[in-house]
Amino acid sequence: MFGKLTLDAIPLHEPILVVTMIAVALGGFGLVAALTYFKKWGYLWTEWLTSVDHKKIGVMYILVALVMLLRGFADAIMMRTQQALAHGGSEGYLPPHHYDQIFTAHGTIMIFFVAMPMVIGLMNIVTPLQIGARDVAFPFLNSLSFWLFAISMVLMNMSLFIGEFAMTGWVAYPPLSGIEYSPGVGVDYYIWALQISGIGTLLTGVNFFVTIIKMRAPGMGLMKMPIFTWTILCTSVIICGAFPILTVTLAMLTLDRYLDFHFFTNEAGGNPMMYVNLIWAWGHPEVYILILPAFGVFSEVTAVFARKRLFGYASMVWATVAITVLSFVVWLHHFFTMGSGASVNAFFGIATMIIAIPTGVKIFTWLFTMYRGRLEFTTPILWTLGFIITFSIGGMTGVLLAVPGADFLLHNSLFLIAHFHNVIIGGAVFGYLAGITYWFPKAFGFRLHEGWGKASFWCWIIGFYLAFMPLYILGFMGMTRRLNQVTNPEWVPMTYVAVCGAALIGIGILCTLIQFVVSVIKRKELADVTGDPWDARTLEWSTSSPPPFYNFAVTPRGNRIDEFHEMKRDGLPPAPTKYAPIHMPKNTGVGLIMSMGALVFGFALIWHIWWLAGLSFVGIFAVLIYNSYNTDVDYYVQPDEIERIEKAHIQAKAKQA
Repeated sequence: MFGKLTLDAIPLHEPILVVTMIAVALGGFGLVAALTYFKKWGYLWTEWLTSVDHKKIGVMYILVALVMLLRGFADAIMMRTQQALAHGGSEGYLPPHHYDQIFTAHGTIMIFFVAMPMVIGLMNIVTPLQIGARDVAFPFLNSLSFWLFAISMVLMNMSLFIGEFAMTGWVAYPPLSGIEYSPGVGVDYYIWALQISGIGTLLTGVNFFVTIIKMRAPGMGLMKMPIFTWTILCTSVIICGAFPILTVTLAMLTLDRYLDFHFFTNEAGGNPMMYVNLIWAWGHPEVYILILPAFGVFSEVTAVFARKRLFGYASMVWATVAITVLSFVVWLHHFFTMGSGASVNAFFGIATMIIAIPTGVKIFTWLFTMYRGRLEFTTPILWTLGFIITFSIGGMTGVLLAVPGADFLLHNSLFLIAHFHNVIIGGAVFGYLAGITYWFPKAFGFRLHEGWGKASFWCWIIGFYLAFMPLYILGFMGMTRRLNQVTNPEWVPMTYVAVCGAALIGIGILCTLIQFVVSVIKRKELADVTGDPWDARTLEWSTSSPPPFYNFAVTPRGNRIDEFHEMKRDGLPPAPTKYAPIHMPKNTGVGLIMSMGALVFGFALIWHIWWLAGLSFVGIFAVLIYNSYNTDVDYYVQPDEIERIEKAHIQAKAKQA
């Protein structure tokens, strides 16, 4: 009746996991008790869990990402500590099977459950405001996308307490991920967590593509959109092109494991290299899904804090479009060593070098924007300056790896790991942290504390160089990745430096958490008095901070690139004397209910509980069909309510001033 699920699936023999179970149970009990004591369940349900407001959905994405950042970093520090201890006859403190689960979980979490939700969180909060839209094109779909992502995160974390996680690396190459070499449920947890999350991401890409194409403010042509919106448009195109590849690839691996289809089984007529091709045909565009929005953040931040218009707007747009196209023709550089031949390797090596050109255009655009500007060294600009240096190093090492001959020597070494983290941390994560800091007053009405933000930056940047520059050296010395023991005494000193750097990054993460807490406590001191704390340029700053649930009482116009900056120069238009009704979507819990069904469905398939899988699958579609017949999904905000809200905002600003 319960398939493969037995009491033996609970890993009571692993002390680290037992302690984690107890901590999670106590934390969950404390949270439930606090919500019950303060009577916040009703507020949580009506204002957040059932919300279709893009701003609240964006906040929830980022909140989940920050929680998973702690989990992913815990895995990272455990790996680095294991490597620093396991040498000279010592086996360290992690058994090999546990260590393998940790490095697989670390990569999977950081890509799918930290970087992706930060991207989508920022695009949710900012994009509709920048284009003058009251919400996204499909608000219910946006809610469903978030909850599919959230329950896939829950499903993955369940592997800590019931069963195991994959021991294959975060891209799960066969034959290691096949049923013969991974007969447990770890790979199944990996497959279904990523499938459910990937479907949510694909729906988000479709949603934002339609939103940007169809819902821009009057007068806002494509070449008048803010650069951040341009990067989100291109990111949405890549999502729509790349994520179906991931879905199909994982579906084929599922058929291999469940029904012996042998797509990737070499001895049965399949080809494991087909999996590698497919996973990287998704995987390299995925890198640009992560980095392009960060480029958009840096463009906004640089123009604001240099007190200048962005240099070379058209060049930046076309560079973004070029990266979008080229991102789909460089995937094979991830496996130059597969034996494709000189011609194939040469094509993909040259394509990889070419994609560095539009990226270089962006770097020089930001530098020229800063040139002769009145640069203000706030936290967002510090993240930007740290990015320019760090990402440039990562880009140069990427061009080095684009040479097939060099890649033959460095492939599978720690040099590759250092390059990847150089790009993703120094590029994407720095960008998200800059964006969160920059747009925080727009989302919540008060700034983040500058002192703790700068402390976080310096810990991150110094810790990063200590943690990852030694890996370049270790790569040249021949140390391969995924080792749970250090077999060469010459490697040991650098592993000590790397673990110290990881600890410093941990302090940086702690500073970020303290920054949030201190900012909430001091929110009255940090409140946005003027409505324009950053001398902002784009349209979202023309609304109040935080904006009301309808964003704009009157649909704005987007006649110029730096619309809000020009409006301030010309004098902001007076408040309207007459308001028209505003059409808005109602909150709904259908997305949450369907996603809970998907959680049960995924869990049942992992453990081969077929009756439960069938029941939950039918339930999901029953709820979807029922909801499709529900016509009561929207309403009109009446003029008197709009006028009351606008007056309340004006009074609040006057009181703050």
